[in-house]
Amino acid sequence: MINEKEITKISKLLSLVLRHRPEAIKIILDENGWTDVTILLDKMNKHNQPLTLEILKHVVDTNAKKRFAFNETGDKIRANQGHSVDVELGYKSEKPPTILFHGTGIKSVGSIKATGLEKRERHHVHLSADKETAFKVGQRHGTPFIFEILAEEMYKNNYLFYKSDNGVWLTDNVPSNYLRDVETYI
Repeated sequence: MINEKEITKISKLLSLVLRHRPEAIKIILDENGWTDVTILLDKMNKHNQPLTLEILKHVVDTNAKKRFAFNETGDKIRANQGHSVDVELGYKSEKPPTILFHGTGIKSVGSIKATGLEKRERHHVHLSADKETAFKVGQRHGTPFIFEILAEEMYKNNYLFYKSDNGVWLTDNVPSNYLRDVETYI
């Protein structure tokens, strides 16, 4: 079929074009972030990334973070969250668990404690339901550090939370008074 290195390469390219720069391969995302699968395959192939429907399905199905989804008819695809382009994913507000987690690199801890978690160029702050996932996220940023988020308390104070299709919790921001240090991994 296809090796892991090639799967990772395709996944990264899909993240780029479905979350941040659809114009890189000249595709268009609709208002909800969807694009036509046939057009995506054609544009990927024209931009020197050979891709078949079978391989695309394999990449979507095996992506550990479940970053991508097909619509119910399978003719459209989108990223589940993490967009820097303007899309409306249609998530409905949900009551979060009592505690959520956020993994980051230790180099960012001081600024996060000062300003809280900010979405910056993304649509939302991403939070995890478990420490293990937060740890993996933090590892991508150097020595990992995990914050505990007092999500239920935030919710009671009228902060909105959404749960993406792949289980990532989303919110607009987390003020520093809702953060607690959990662990540093050195």
